[in-house]
Amino acid sequence: MRKWLRRIRGGVGIGLTWAMTWFSAGMVWRFIVGFPPGDVPFPLVFGALGFLTGATFSGVLGVVEGRRRFDQMSVPRFAALGAVAGLLFSVPLALTGGEFLVWLGPVVALAGAVSAAGTLALARRAEERELLAAYEDPSDVGLNEDETPQLLGDVGPVDRT
Repeated sequence: MRKWLRRIRGGVGIGLTWAMTWFSAGMVWRFIVGFPPGDVPFPLVFGALGFLTGATFSGVLGVVEGRRRFDQMSVPRFAALGAVAGLLFSVPLALTGGEFLVWLGPVVALAGAVSAAGTLALARRAEERELLAAYEDPSDVGLNEDETPQLLGDVGPVDRT
């Protein structure tokens, strides 16, 4: 049960992150294009699409990648999974919405690919920081005397007293 709750929490987290990013993109697009305030609220629509696509991506990632760690995944494959999630989410919308929403599939697929690549970059960065914080002192890592100067950039003899 905890495994499923953890996956659901991860899916919601990815969805919220994508929603914030896509909402920001919707704000930029609204100001560039200059739609009047009474029209469709593009930032909210983009935010909702981002959340749903991010949650879909999380499900696709769980099914396809399973137990792989972030350092074992490639950025192109991650981006491709983001594009697949975008298509999986947008194709049913395009089919029900008629010809007007045909442009939605490629746009959401591209945005999903970019968002997925960014998600992997952020996840790797967070993972690296977590590892660095765990070992603040090089002697905690278990390096011998020859390896420590290489890690520190050859700062000279290391005093181990």
